Amino acid sequence: MNILLWHVHGSWTTAFVQGPHTYLVPVTPDRGPDGLGRARTFAWPDSVREVTPAELAGTPVDLVVLQRPHEAALAERWLRRRPGRDVPAVYLEHNAPDGDVPNTRHPCADLTLVHVTHFNRLFWDNGTTRTEVVEHGIVDPGHRYTGALPRAAVVVNEPVRRGRHTGTDLLPALARSAPLDVFGMRTEGLAEHLDLPPDRCRTYELPQQDLHAAMAERRLYLHPVRWTSLGLSLLEAMHLGMPVVALATTEAVEAVPPGTGVLSTRPDVLARAARHYLDEPAAAAEDGRRARQSALGRYGLKRFLADWERLLTEVRS
Repeated sequence: MNILLWHVHGSWTTAFVQGPHTYLVPVTPDRGPDGLGRARTFAWPDSVREVTPAELAGTPVDLVVLQRPHEAALAERWLRRRPGRDVPAVYLEHNAPDGDVPNTRHPCADLTLVHVTHFNRLFWDNGTTRTEVVEHGIVDPGHRYTGALPRAAVVVNEPVRRGRHTGTDLLPALARSAPLDVFGMRTEGLAEHLDLPPDRCRTYELPQQDLHAAMAERRLYLHPVRWTSLGLSLLEAMHLGMPVVALATTEAVEAVPPGTGVLSTRPDVLARAARHYLDEPAAAAEDGRRARQSALGRYGLKRFLADWERLLTEVRS
């Protein structure tokens, strides 16, 4: 198939484009949000092709994967065909709902709606549309864990702006038990914002090809997220062989089974768990090995691609 999708989430798309199709990714001169084109920091196969809006009208497209509400209108304008009526389409929802959560009607509940977690499907009002869950898949980075640095890795983009959603306010107390290395976009100045000594909260903005090696050097992965979809960085950490210390919220309670880390709604419990892993590197490595095996079983690339292949074939038929 020729599948049209926008480059929205680099990590998710990296897994999706490992399938057997041709993936058409819009590109605009400014490479803005609606025309990023091919990724520059992720390894994508040659089957991912950049197409301009002008080219799309004459390009055969078998199926459209929408990921943001305004993309339906973009696709109709650029393809001169309406997604869901003139060309098969699915809407992929990456996020948990905001606002009045129990009553949040999904804005694209008239298309086949695909969620990345069962938690998201539960909390969105999906209407009467066909709703599926295709859980995340990860391109395996390999078991790279060393845990040589007695610090906790945190991966979050824009922690100051996103604040309580990503548990940024919890970091000062957690940093007293384990020094933090925070990776992600727009993390500079985080220690000053949290009134933490620089050594207790270091920040890095690394290209994707360097991130996994840096994470794997840290003793544990810390996931203090209150409300968001399941972070792919958590699953990547588990694939790397890292033990996880996480808030027992959203889909983390499904993704992190017993023996792979510590889950709790109590930050003091997470702080003690982080300290335990710093003091007991052998225990950290053992839980990390179990975390990797669990993640390979549930979030492996083969299962992910097979689930998507089944769904796309059904939608197109």
